[in-house]
Amino acid sequence: MTHFPRNIANERSHRVQLNGSIAAALTAEGGRRARAKLQSISVNGGVLELPRELSTGDFIEIAFHTRSGAVRGMAEMLEPTRKFQSACLQPFRFIALADDDHRKLRMALQAVLDRDFLNQVAEPQQAPTRF
Repeated sequence: MTHFPRNIANERSHRVQLNGSIAAALTAEGGRRARAKLQSISVNGGVLELPRELSTGDFIEIAFHTRSGAVRGMAEMLEPTRKFQSACLQPFRFIALADDDHRKLRMALQAVLDRDFLNQVAEPQQAPTRF
């Protein structure tokens, strides 16, 4: 069964900052492929660092690896937030995830959030995030 993420207006999803530590493979309409780095991720979407921006509204297939396993889904590209000479930061929102992919993503996010919370309780300095 497929999971269709929905945003709840007054409830913001927890985000995990990855700072480009996770590679993502993208397939755009027409089979065009691209590589990207995940800057942040949540159960609803995330932000990619791309060599060049994709068109706002483009539908893509996205795949990346987590400790819980590979996650694949369909996403819609949103308006880029920052543009640099050699890259841009562009958000996306998931529009469809298989139930198993949604479960793996939720488990990976929860593991990072739990670990970060425990690190903050145990010691005041934050440990690096590993997704």
